[in-house]
Amino acid sequence: MKLDQITDGELSILQVLWEEGEATTRKLTTALYEEVTDSKMATVQKLTERLEAKGCVERDRKKRAHRFRPLVSHEQFLHSRLQALADRLCDGTLMPLITTLLQAKGISRSQRKQLRKLTSDLWPTRDTDTKTSK
Repeated sequence: MKLDQITDGELSILQVLWEEGEATTRKLTTALYEEVTDSKMATVQKLTERLEAKGCVERDRKKRAHRFRPLVSHEQFLHSRLQALADRLCDGTLMPLITTLLQAKGISRSQRKQLRKLTSDLWPTRDTDTKTSK
């Protein structure tokens, strides 16, 4: 999968597919544009073809109206993009990105609680950790 080469237009297609699970070209076009025209349908069709070539979506050709579904999850996409950004800007480490985002945007009390739980779940403390850090 070429997740680092996804354009904004292709990303808009993926976002609809992540929400819907699967969709036809017409459904994608309707979700992206107020008015469905032949040129907009052609644009969406081209974008889905590109995503298929990149290995990001799968096309079901069993029915006349082909259905598309994502082969990459939103989480996989985010991980790939954030790691590429960290590689480019921070010598591969995510910590500067995380701290900058937290300081610039701020987070709510409930988000802080979720973050503490996540870090605790990912890296549970052990008695030996607390003894060595003193």
